[in-house]
Amino acid sequence: MNDDEPFLTEEELALHARLKELQQEHADLDASIEALGHMPIPDQLMIARLKRKKLTLRDEIVKIEARILPDIIA
Repeated sequence: MNDDEPFLTEEELALHARLKELQQEHADLDASIEALGHMPIPDQLMIARLKRKKLTLRDEIVKIEARILPDIIA
């Protein structure tokens, strides 16, 4: 066993997996928004919806990151 790696509980492993999924989905939405913006006539309504979804994902990512890395008072 490698002593350099911290022991993670099943919940922490699940949080890390969920975080990775959300980050990938966030990046995919960013790429979609970028692609829609380069169309000759961009669908502004679709772009706005994707941006709202991206913000929702960002909020969820921040919440999970806060659970993984709690504030440490030094």
